[in-house]
Amino acid sequence: MRLCTFNVNSARKRMPHLRRLIERHSPDLIFLQELKCKTEEFPGMEVADLGYQVHAVGQPGGRNGVAVVARIPFEVVDEALPDGEDDTHARFVEVKAGGMNIAGIYLPNGNSGGDAGYAYKLAWMARLRARVAERLDSLTPYAVLGDFNVCPTDEDFSPGALPPTDALVRPESRAALRAITHLGMMDALRALHPADAPWTYWDYGPAFEQNRGLRIDHALLSAELAERLTGAFVDLAARSEETPSDHAPVLFDLAD
Repeated sequence: MRLCTFNVNSARKRMPHLRRLIERHSPDLIFLQELKCKTEEFPGMEVADLGYQVHAVGQPGGRNGVAVVARIPFEVVDEALPDGEDDTHARFVEVKAGGMNIAGIYLPNGNSGGDAGYAYKLAWMARLRARVAERLDSLTPYAVLGDFNVCPTDEDFSPGALPPTDALVRPESRAALRAITHLGMMDALRALHPADAPWTYWDYGPAFEQNRGLRIDHALLSAELAERLTGAFVDLAARSEETPSDHAPVLFDLAD
């Protein structure tokens, strides 16, 4: 099975990029983030023409949004994390497919909104940890893919690319991510690239050409799925195209 995560930075603008991604790699399940459209505005017919089905979770106002695009059958489990009665952001979708549960996430950035914005990021991560713990306690094979907006270590961003006060690298952000991985989830890209895990994000401008990037798009795998991991790579071709997203797709292969 081939899984993919891709922050498209506008689903309607990046449909040609998604189409070419599918043509190059034929993922079984693709988790998209930052749709920037309402649910009903997602270009589902274009996806259907490629032989894929889609379940989008959009948000009014052109912000956030996640989706799963699949060429295999899936069942939607949740469109939001529990314990978020006042949370109107579209940042989570979980499905059952291929004998596992898989969540696609768009974790809050945490750099906007001052102290309240950063507190929301940490609270969201605590809710994600609770969901992961619940799934692992029930012995459910589990994966979490998406834009985590966290560089786990100083090796996960170009020197000087971020100040130490940035929410992506603050100690509290990293500790919250470790609290999730320490439950028994493996960072798939780092596992197969222990010394040279590639960047997944480059700011617009000369950053891509100068290879000044960040690694913030991740896949966390439970032990059962970690044992099946055979490949993990970043599709740099998507980032080098015209009018790209600032993120590149990241793909993960699991043996049957």
